[in-house]
Amino acid sequence: MRQESSRTDRRSFLARSAAGIAAGALAVPGLTAVADAAGAAPPPTAADAKSGLERLLAGNARFVAGHPICAPLTKRRAALAHGQSPYAIVLSCSDSRVPVETVFDEEPGNIFGIRIAGNFLDDNGIGSIEYSVAVLKSTLIVVMGHSECGAVKAAVENVNSGAMPPGHIAGLVRAIAPAAKESQGHAGNWLHNAIVQNVRENVAALPHRSAIVAEAVHGGKLRVVGALYDLASGKVTFL
Repeated sequence: MRQESSRTDRRSFLARSAAGIAAGALAVPGLTAVADAAGAAPPPTAADAKSGLERLLAGNARFVAGHPICAPLTKRRAALAHGQSPYAIVLSCSDSRVPVETVFDEEPGNIFGIRIAGNFLDDNGIGSIEYSVAVLKSTLIVVMGHSECGAVKAAVENVNSGAMPPGHIAGLVRAIAPAAKESQGHAGNWLHNAIVQNVRENVAALPHRSAIVAEAVHGGKLRVVGALYDLASGKVTFL
């Protein structure tokens, strides 16, 4: 009975999704079968990438100053049960010291978060980004690294000595190693340079790896930027 219920729920989801997607969605085959099944979403809190970036900067300034303005979330939670319209997508590290909504003093529903140690692109992350761009109409993508990133530190150590961590952690290191190699020997701190290079490489790679992102960027509907979060100060610097 549970399997049959699951199949019924899935059919219901797909039916509602196909009916609910906006007529003006990006013209990518198959998108008409994917949309938010929950229904009408709250209006977006930033009209475009420029206003979204300004909103993130202002929120981070409040966070750094210790003056957040996020209200109790009971009413917000109820509104979000019916849909979402995040204005920004943030690809960030899984590090527990980088709570993205808190860093930007944002309520749930405003940021579509993708998290992986080392904040790099993989196929599943790109698919998640494409969903938010094509279906949820997000207008800003931020690839955000952070100071003292352990995943980047492991990649630097790998390039420096050949050391490779065990298990699937090695896959993270292999993905970040190109940035560590590219930044080796540059002036300044190697780890910091590798963290910045890793962000820049993923910002540059995203439109090349995603036709959906590329179309939105070229159409002026989307902006992709890099950022660095400082653990000590709490400040986000856009690159």
